[in-house]
Formats: sequence, structure tokens, C-alpha cells
Amino acid sequence: MKNSTPSAIQARIMAHVPGSKRPPPRARHSAPVPPTAHHSPRVRSRKIITKDGRPLLLRAIRASDVAALQRGFNRLTPDEVRSRFLHPITGLSDEYALHLCDVDADYAVVLVLIDPEGTPEQEIRAVARAHIDPATLSAEFALIVQKQFSGQGLGDLLMRRLIAECRKHGAVELWGDVLVDNGAMLELCEFLGFTRHSQAHDDPGLMRVTIAI
Repeated sequence: MKNSTPSAIQARIMAHVPGSKRPPPRARHSAPVPPTAHHSPRVRSRKIITKDGRPLLLRAIRASDVAALQRGFNRLTPDEVRSRFLHPITGLSDEYALHLCDVDADYAVVLVLIDPEGTPEQEIRAVARAHIDPATLSAEFALIVQKQFSGQGLGDLLMRRLIAECRKHGAVELWGDVLVDNGAMLELCEFLGFTRHSQAHDDPGLMRVTIAI
């Protein structure tokens, strides 16, 4: 995969946007099993070293990450906010940030790359999340990597881990809507084996990508 990525790798999250649509259920050989039947497997933490030597911790997001998530949002450029949320947002309120951090582990997988424990003020450097629809076992994903950590292969790392964790939760498909001008994300999805479909929701600015997991 090329390292000529833009400032951040991002995909749309629609789980909290009113009126968002889910893809139609795919044919199954058996009835879907709710994720709760899989006992919400715990995400194991993992220490990593970036290509340029910076230590990070990969773990599940926590309710205590609210302040770090808000600080991370404040470092985003307007274009990055547009890529991530698809509508103007000037900041994350305490309530909304807590909503993003304190997730239902039965139906969501949210991974962060964060500064190691012991750092004076741990900062979140990347976030990957997936929300699982229990009716279809299809999970919608979102991904963002902080600008100064781009080109380190972190998007690839997070997406592979996200796919593995969603599979443990019983999901059978991962999907997302990506801005058509987000070449880095589309390239990453293609590298990972996602299939590109026609524009999402009749929106020429969005491309839907899916992968069976």
C-alpha cells in the first residue's frame, strides 16, 4: 500500500446520524444470531511501536476517554471533520463524547490507539469503530488517524483488528460509506479486500464499500 496518504484516513460514521440507512440483509444459510449470544468478547490491549519509533497502546475505548476524545477532535481540521461526520460540528459536547466512549460492548467495537500509560496526558491518536446491526449482523465502520501519525500503517492495523473483533462478535459483514475524494481510505479498503459499490444513497460524493468477514 502506498504511503502517500492525505492528512488523515477517514470513513463516514452514520450510526448516530438520524435517517441513516442500513444495507439490505444478505442471503443467509441460517438465521442471524444476536451479538449478545457471543458473550461480548473482551478486546485485549496491545503495545505497538510505530514505524518512526513512537510507542502506542491499542485497546478498547473507555468511558474515561471523554476528555482525550474531545482534545483529539479539537485537533481536526475542518476538512477532517467533514470527512468524519459529513456535516459541520464545532466540538464534542460532554454528553456526545461520553456517548461515543461509553458504548454497548454487545453491539459495538471501538478501538483506540493512545499514548502509553504513564504519559502525563494520554492522547488518542487514532480511532476505529464498528456498530453491529443485530438484525443483519452487518457492521458499519468508521476510521480516523491523526495527521501526524499518517503513513505509519496504523489504518491497516486498526482495520484488520476491527475486522477480527467484529467477527468474534458474530458479525458477518463490514461496510462503510467513504467520500469519493478520500483516496487513501478507498485504497486501504481495496487493499484489505473490500468491494466498491455504486454511490451510497444516490449521493455522488459517497462510495459504499463492503467486505464479508
